[in-house]
Amino acid sequence: MNTPENLPAESLSSSRRNPCYDDGIQLAALNVFADDGTSYLLPYAQFLHTERTPNPALEQKPDAPPEKMLIRFATTEVVVLGSGLNTIERMIQKYELKFVKAADRRFAATLKTHIAAVTITFNKENV
Repeated sequence: MNTPENLPAESLSSSRRNPCYDDGIQLAALNVFADDGTSYLLPYAQFLHTERTPNPALEQKPDAPPEKMLIRFATTEVVVLGSGLNTIERMIQKYELKFVKAADRRFAATLKTHIAAVTITFNKENV
């Protein structure tokens, strides 16, 4: 079976085979796979906004992922670190992002969009 972990590098250059994300149509929720192995379904009805910036960690660690994206929902904040995150941003804009998850750093050079880390924080006052 061809899972993202054992696909050849040339197969990973296509967004359809990217282990970091997938897209779809008429999606009700975003599936977030956090780095701790937990999966969350976050409803697009609670989506508030995204913010994509250079990763501030680059000042101390030159090998850190170059971009940081905050995806904010009514009760949850998702932080994604990686490169080429404008693709993720465009999919969120159209509610077409099906899932996000980190992929091993060895894939970074072969992927146009690479997600190095995903963390999720719940706003306690809203949960």
